[in-house]
Amino acid sequence: MADEKPRLGRGLEAIFGENVSTVLDEIQRSHANNSEEVALELIHPNPYQPRIHFDEVKIEELAQSIREHGVFTPILIRKAVSGYQLIAGERRLRAAKVAQLKSIPSIILEFTESEMMEISLIENIQREDLNIIEEAKAYDNLLTRMNMTQETLAKKVGKSRVHITNTLRLLQLPKSVQDLVLNKVLTMGQVKPLITLDDPHKIKTLADKIAKEGLSARDVEKLVKDKKASKKPEVKQTDYSYAERLLTNKFQTKVKIDHRTVTINYQDEDDLNRLLELMGVIED
Repeated sequence: MADEKPRLGRGLEAIFGENVSTVLDEIQRSHANNSEEVALELIHPNPYQPRIHFDEVKIEELAQSIREHGVFTPILIRKAVSGYQLIAGERRLRAAKVAQLKSIPSIILEFTESEMMEISLIENIQREDLNIIEEAKAYDNLLTRMNMTQETLAKKVGKSRVHITNTLRLLQLPKSVQDLVLNKVLTMGQVKPLITLDDPHKIKTLADKIAKEGLSARDVEKLVKDKKASKKPEVKQTDYSYAERLLTNKFQTKVKIDHRTVTINYQDEDDLNRLLELMGVIED
């Protein structure tokens, strides 16, 4: 049984600061002799897997290879309350199920819940083949659940803080637009300018237009710029020259009228008193 064999444990402090993907690959290769066959029905999906879409064609190709040659590299799992939870090796696990295997070579690691979440998300991010929306959600998960700052996260995943910030901004887009990126209908470059718009309905309408017409990122930038320019309210220019002449003649001083503002010039205190008398506001 699984409990009778030694389990491999490696703390996150020993892993972070390195490339997590490389470390996991090294664990899987160098400890292949410590692996054991675990029934597929006992292995539960990784709840922190940020990847939503998997290439079914590639999964089938891997399944065919497994049918012919078996699973070369063990997956990584951890003991759960019931059975096991997957840490790394999602494609191999899916392909093994497609190949209708009963069990799969596995290495059992000792990770806590928080360690499992952190290493799963960071490992996927560092492989750099996540969809940009999947990546944004992974960042958001780490920031929220692990209470990290963007600066700390940037160091852990080997990205710049600017990249983290710009990627997270994509989550401000309506879900329907995020789905277009997730399904590879639109790219990050095409939807990035849409973040600056306030109206979700306009964002959706523009996203559909971009997809339908195949607009480039540069085309979208110009389109959004034009939309924002046309949105500026027009200030109605009213001609106050006649009223200004009437007041100037009455008060014998320069009078300027703007929107809801009347400015009356005076020279000194005596001139101010003269104006107040003309206005009838000085008490006897």
